[in-house]
Amino acid sequence: MSAEAQPEIIVRPVRDADAEALGRVHAQSWHETYDHLISKAALERISPKRLAELWVNWARQGEDFKMSAALVDGEIVGFVGSGPARDKDAPSLRELYFIYLLDAWHGTGIGQKLFDAAVDKDESLYLWVAEDNPRAHRFYERNGFTLDGAAHTEPFLGETLTEVRFVR
Repeated sequence: MSAEAQPEIIVRPVRDADAEALGRVHAQSWHETYDHLISKAALERISPKRLAELWVNWARQGEDFKMSAALVDGEIVGFVGSGPARDKDAPSLRELYFIYLLDAWHGTGIGQKLFDAAVDKDESLYLWVAEDNPRAHRFYERNGFTLDGAAHTEPFLGETLTEVRFVR
């Protein structure tokens, strides 16, 4: 009986050359994450090319920013970004901006590897996440975050999305 080969999983800093693949994964993960929160018409306006252009800029941020990609057998399947707080009333100096992983890779430990690449072990930080995203809420709670009671409604793809704030 032969054991099935385990895929090679690598988490590494984002590179300029990753922009196109990151744009594709970003668009797909938004479809998978927000399909129950945002209309299909709005989601169809997502442009992988436009998101790739954003990634070109994000990949060039300074050393205060941590942007990493997760690759499985050489293909990007997720990404994470953290950096200086962006809110005037920020509860800490650093913010976890985003972590997205394609649905097919949920529950594999890759999300945790991404998180660990962007966040120092006991670092104090905060994040905003969709109010109706229980899977993400559980993930952040496992990583020591708690809701702090803050919420806001943001424009998202021409519609609105309510986000809640977690702090650690």
